[in-house]
Amino acid sequence: MSHQKSHLPSKLCPVCERSFNWRKKWKDCWNEVKYCSERCRRQRNAQNK
Repeated sequence: MSHQKSHLPSKLCPVCERSFNWRKKWKDCWNEVKYCSERCRRQRNAQNK
């Protein structure tokens, strides 16, 4: 049994500029999610310096 994931919403990460898809763990906070990973979230300040 395979799942169709093409219908999931996606966003663009402002740090690495890659596209990332919705995940179940972001079910309740998808609107607040900005970064594709913890690594990118930590690097956001390094980019601004």
